[in-house]
Amino acid sequence: MKEQQLARIRQDKGIHADLFYMCLPLLAMAFAFYGLRSVLLCGTAVIAANLSDRLVAWLRGRPYEKGEWSSEAFAFMLALTMPATVSYYVVIVGAVAAVLLGKEAFGGYGCYVFHPTAVGYAVVAVSWPEQVFRYPEAQLFQSLPLGSVSSVQLVDSPLHALKTGGLPTLDNTTLFLGNYAGPMGVTALLVIMACALFLANRRSLHLSVLFSFLGMCALVAFVAPRLGDIPAFSMPWTYVADRLAVMKYELCSGGLLFAAVFLMADPVICPTNRISRILYGALTGFMAMMFRYYGNYETGVCFAILAMNAFSGWLDRAVLRILHRKGVVRREL
Repeated sequence: MKEQQLARIRQDKGIHADLFYMCLPLLAMAFAFYGLRSVLLCGTAVIAANLSDRLVAWLRGRPYEKGEWSSEAFAFMLALTMPATVSYYVVIVGAVAAVLLGKEAFGGYGCYVFHPTAVGYAVVAVSWPEQVFRYPEAQLFQSLPLGSVSSVQLVDSPLHALKTGGLPTLDNTTLFLGNYAGPMGVTALLVIMACALFLANRRSLHLSVLFSFLGMCALVAFVAPRLGDIPAFSMPWTYVADRLAVMKYELCSGGLLFAAVFLMADPVICPTNRISRILYGALTGFMAMMFRYYGNYETGVCFAILAMNAFSGWLDRAVLRILHRKGVVRREL
């Protein structure tokens, strides 16, 4: 491994350790709603990612980096985006794909172009949509079967109502506590916001990316809401109450806040310049809403992240060139 990669690991490895630890409160909420099965699913994903990392290190004849937590964090975050009824082999395939295809195929830590968690999610979402996009009802202190879940009734998420032009009927308390059908680790909004405060305090979260991403999502949802009661091409100052309701449900469902906090500010992929980060967050937010509006899947944020990852490096270099020509930065990268 090159000295530059090793230096990057020493600088950023604490960020992925922070992300891993911040997944634990979300797992605790999943355990409260779904029981021990959620813990086993997350543990299976983390073990699969760790073994994949060790296998690659052995095949390449290099020592395993024990202090580098990125693979485990990627797998943990991936498992939290799955329903609690997903099969164990699905999270194993997703975790292995995240490490081998998303991370190690590009050279390992510091070299990957696409967010490994988004890569793993895309693989399992395309391969097993019937398992990834159907959810059990969340119920406090219920315990799902550890084995077969064929007897568990599955329902659609609130995002399905938006996709069909309707409006969910969840009250604010239910919405923010996450007590509704959805991915087992991304519905507890209050916990995610607390994690965001911790990560921001640890400087593991770029607020410029977070706010530009969520701001663009909110703007698109307000200007062009997916609600049959609002006529197409109506002026933004009409139906304001309905637009605000749609905006609330768009931001609070489908893993948007989870992606903004846990995925968008990855230190390897995130642009280095503040202006680049703002543009990166805004463009990814726009892409996420377009995938929601016109994509085949309800949850499109991971696909939007993958699409923008392909241009994030170019975007960073283009902004730095412009700033260099204007004399804002001393040298051009």
